[in-house]
Formats: sequence, C-alpha cells, structure tokens
Amino acid sequence: MSKSLQTPPGYADLLAEIKTRVRTAQLRAAFAVSRELILLYWSIGEDILDRQQAEGWGTKVIERLAKDLGTEFPGVEGFSSRNLKYMRSLAEAWPETEIVPQLVALLPWGHLRVLLDRLKDRKTREWYLRAAVEHGWSRNILVHQISSRLHEREGKALTNFQQTLPPPDSDLAVQIVKDSYNFDFLTLAPTSQERELERGLLLHLRDLLLELGRGCAFVCSQFPLEVDGQTFYLDPLSTMFGSTATLSSNSRWVRS
Repeated sequence: MSKSLQTPPGYADLLAEIKTRVRTAQLRAAFAVSRELILLYWSIGEDILDRQQAEGWGTKVIERLAKDLGTEFPGVEGFSSRNLKYMRSLAEAWPETEIVPQLVALLPWGHLRVLLDRLKDRKTREWYLRAAVEHGWSRNILVHQISSRLHEREGKALTNFQQTLPPPDSDLAVQIVKDSYNFDFLTLAPTSQERELERGLLLHLRDLLLELGRGCAFVCSQFPLEVDGQTFYLDPLSTMFGSTATLSSNSRWVRS
C-alpha cells in the first residue's frame, strides 16, 4: 500500500471529532436562524396586538399588512395573513419578553403553531414545549403526544431540562435544519433546493463512474470555462475511455 494512503495513528479519532464539531456547528447555525425567525415573528405579533388593543385596529389591518409585506418581500410566504394571525397569537400566548428567547424560540415555527392550535392552557402548553425540546420531538410526534395527553400520564412538569439543543440526530434537529420557513425567511429556498438536488445527482454520478472501473473518472463539477470574455460553468466534468464528457443542464451527454 502506498504511504500516501496509510492512515497515521490517531487519524480516525481526529476525523470523528471534526465530524462531530461540524454537525454541531451546522445545528447551532440552523437553530440560530430559527431562533431569530421566532423572535421576529413574536415582535411583529406584539406590535399587531398592541395596536389592536390601544388603537382599536380591526382584522382588516392584518390583511392589508400581509398584502404590503408580500409586495415588499415577494416569494416569502411567512408573511401571509394566516401567519400574521399566528404571530399575534404567539405574542398573546407568551407576553413576557424574557421567556421568548429562553424557551419559546427553541422550537421551530411549525411546532409553535401546533401548540397554539391545540392547547389553550399555558402551563400545559409549556410542558409540551419543554418536552419537545428536551426529547427532540418532530412535529408529528408532538401532535401525537398532545392527542394522547402525555402530560397527564407523566404527572409533574419535566425537571431535567438542562440543554439548549436537542441531540443532533433527533427528529427536531433534522426538521430545524430542513425547515422551509427558515429558508423562506432567508430567501434561499429555490437555490438551496437546487444545490441539494445537484449535490445528490453528482454523488450518484460519481459512484456510477467509479463502478465502471478503469478508463472512467469523475474530474470535477462547476468547471469554469471562459468564452468571449464570459465565464460559464460546466456541470459534472468527467472522462470516459479517453474522451471528455459533460452532463448538460438538460441531462444529455455532450462529448467534446
């Protein structure tokens, strides 16, 4: 075996540690986006609630606000009139400013809407909120636990709520990383989905070329090619039996 392919002592431990750190950083970044989104939604809901209570604004104002925000932020579905009403309900359910970043913002928006829809008692609502974060429940699991009245079987509220992030492999962590509301908030949804699709296609294409064996190679993706002063990017660039081939955007093989 070539020396360049030999694994030095301790390499496997270092690789495992780095993988863990990367996944943790990814999860923290996703939670930071989700947290900022919830804080924004709560502040908008608080403003709407205050104006309605102090100045007698009616529900028609929410429709107008949704329309104007939709014009200003086209494609961002989070500012629909239905969502704005949920924001108002969120601020009404948790009026204390300090509890929102410490507890409420630890769950994604879809989970919070489930709590607002299905639970009217605040103590019970917070019991499920804490349980969902601690155990990393997905939204479907949260709905099931509420329907089965888990809080009545468990008795007192949870007392071992000590972590701010659920396990990286929990359903909640996976949902937050892939939460469409977060991508919608960042206006990244279309491009993010395109990159994810491209990444998946490239992985399968690379594996196919490797399976074909000698004479085939996967060279690179997004290969820059300058033509008349303009830079274009080839999709996957590969070699097959001595000739160069690219996979065009319409999925046909083009040989050069």
